[in-house]
Amino acid sequence: MDAETEKRLPKPEDLKEMTRQSLAAAFAGESQAAEKYLVFAEQAEDEGLPQIAKLFRAISFAETRHARNHLRVMGGIASTADNLKTAFDGESFEVDEMYPAYREIAVTQENAQAKRSIRFALKAEVDHRRMYSEAREQALKGEDIPDEPVSVCLICGHTVIGELPDKCPVCAAAKEYYRTF
Repeated sequence: MDAETEKRLPKPEDLKEMTRQSLAAAFAGESQAAEKYLVFAEQAEDEGLPQIAKLFRAISFAETRHARNHLRVMGGIASTADNLKTAFDGESFEVDEMYPAYREIAVTQENAQAKRSIRFALKAEVDHRRMYSEAREQALKGEDIPDEPVSVCLICGHTVIGELPDKCPVCAAAKEYYRTF
């Protein structure tokens, strides 16, 4: 977004509550659509339909632009230290409230796949919370975190900074199942 457009946007504190709620709902919807379309693109690729996969990826990118615009107007982007605090708070909600409640529902309804999916996510969120906390400590000192690879297990989402384990400690997948950033 250029500087001129930025000047014309209302300040986040000037948004009326109904507008803020609308933008928040739109942000959530656009974010979910973007991710869903990426999964749909993978499915199209698996079915040998590369042009449909490309269409899904392109529209996913457009939905991401919409979500980012909504987040910006809501004032949802702050300093890195504040963004890390926001991320930590989100992970804490997932660890302390959301996933424990969802796990109980899956147990009550005897859904083994849901229990497994929730267990994988909960374990990863605990690590994410710790990683965000450590990164925030560095950011508050005006320092970056060490230049190390960050890797994610493609099966369960386990995230590790630095050297990969031979097997994922959460789902036992081989180290070849990690994607490194």
